[in-house]
Amino acid sequence: MDLASPVQYVKGVGPQRADSLAREWVATFEDLVFLVPLRYEDRRAFSRIADLQPGLKVSVSGTIAVAGLRRARRLTLYEVRVDDGSGRLLKALWFNQPFLKDALPRGAQVVLYGTVEPDAYGSRQLMMSSPQYEKVDAEDEAPGIHTGRIVPIYEKLGPLTGKALRRILARLAETVPDDLSDPLPPDLRHRLHVVTRAEALRRVHRPAEDDDLGLLNAARSPAHRRLILEEFFLFQLGLVLQREARRERPKRAAFAVTDAAREAVKRILPFRLTTAQKRVLREIAEDMRSPHPMNRLVQGDVGSGKTMVALLSMVIALENGYQAAFMAPTEILAEQHYLTFKRLLARCPYTVGLYTSAVKGRERAAAAEALAAGRVQIAVGTHALIQPDVAFHRLGLAVVDEQHRFGVLQREDLRRKGGEVDVLVMTATPIPRTLALTAYGDLDVSVVDERPPGRTPIRTLHRPASDRRAILDEVRRALAASRQAYVVYPLVEESE
Repeated sequence: MDLASPVQYVKGVGPQRADSLAREWVATFEDLVFLVPLRYEDRRAFSRIADLQPGLKVSVSGTIAVAGLRRARRLTLYEVRVDDGSGRLLKALWFNQPFLKDALPRGAQVVLYGTVEPDAYGSRQLMMSSPQYEKVDAEDEAPGIHTGRIVPIYEKLGPLTGKALRRILARLAETVPDDLSDPLPPDLRHRLHVVTRAEALRRVHRPAEDDDLGLLNAARSPAHRRLILEEFFLFQLGLVLQREARRERPKRAAFAVTDAAREAVKRILPFRLTTAQKRVLREIAEDMRSPHPMNRLVQGDVGSGKTMVALLSMVIALENGYQAAFMAPTEILAEQHYLTFKRLLARCPYTVGLYTSAVKGRERAAAAEALAAGRVQIAVGTHALIQPDVAFHRLGLAVVDEQHRFGVLQREDLRRKGGEVDVLVMTATPIPRTLALTAYGDLDVSVVDERPPGRTPIRTLHRPASDRRAILDEVRRALAASRQAYVVYPLVEESE
């Protein structure tokens, strides 16, 4: 099996379906065989219709003894009676699916799967409302794809229904060879007690008779654990390779922490740095001295002084004759940082410019020209900083605020504005160490874990919606005391 082969050569797909699957990002054997089922259903044994009780979710198999299409109010109903020879019939009803009269005609062998309930339409029969159905023919019965086993349930994918996917993937899983290439080294598999890639792919699509249904549906079966581990392994491997490649690349300039930079820092600082700020600044300065590009994440609560650390880092770049960029996720934050930097740098010869989508026309053109000519040394802005019309004269350090609001590619776009430059990203989102190593494995992590003296402690409360009145009363008391309040309202999508 060549996992890189085009998906059109999988039995049951073909060129026409392959074109539709390509729009769903499924182009190869590998893309298709790694589509894990949504859930699994136990269809290993059929229940006798005579033994059914309301509330049971079961599979039954029998012959359609009665079938008919009728209308009720504005609905089209297709109703059948299934006979399995146990002495009792089971009614099944589907709504607004008139095509079923051709798919499930009288005399057809059928398997139904659904919840048994009392007949809501007057009789004392039991019924299934809109059950899953399969017309049993020789093709289905021989391999036992849809019944008689633990059945994987797939989400519809392009033109392929869940049932069609089950048939295709069951056949494809059977063709997975034992010697399929495996990215996990044998010693790692042995140490972690995981199955091979080939066995995992076979069993995730064709569970064994004795597999645990609960583990399958919790994605904790041996097959699922193996595939999850592989995904993490390859993700981590990619981050390590990316990190090593970065360390081998020479950056535009290795900065020197000069006496001029130290004097500038003293002029800027309105207060003494905390021990945590000093530690993080030393880590950043060490990176900036290195001949390889810095890629560091600074994490710290709101009010811990991350922005001051970033500003002092930018001063190092400026004192070495380079520019710095500071990218914020919103225009309001960009303007806030712009005003803060202007105030703190009032006694220094540095110039600060603002670059957002709100700056337009001649003003935007003049700002872009000043940045390209080097007259602006610190560019503060939003995504506008990575637009094609924004060019730097000599960018040396890029700072990204609220890192989780930007993608990796946007961070890289900003880095490339100056060639290989140092990148510092900041976040106030608490990130556990394990997650930081996993999700930000290409970054070195620094933590500002100390507040500047005199900062008021922040109290965070969580209240249910039922306490809305008490929350409003609290806001009213704050307003009556001449204080302010604000509401953060997250928009899921862009809108007016």
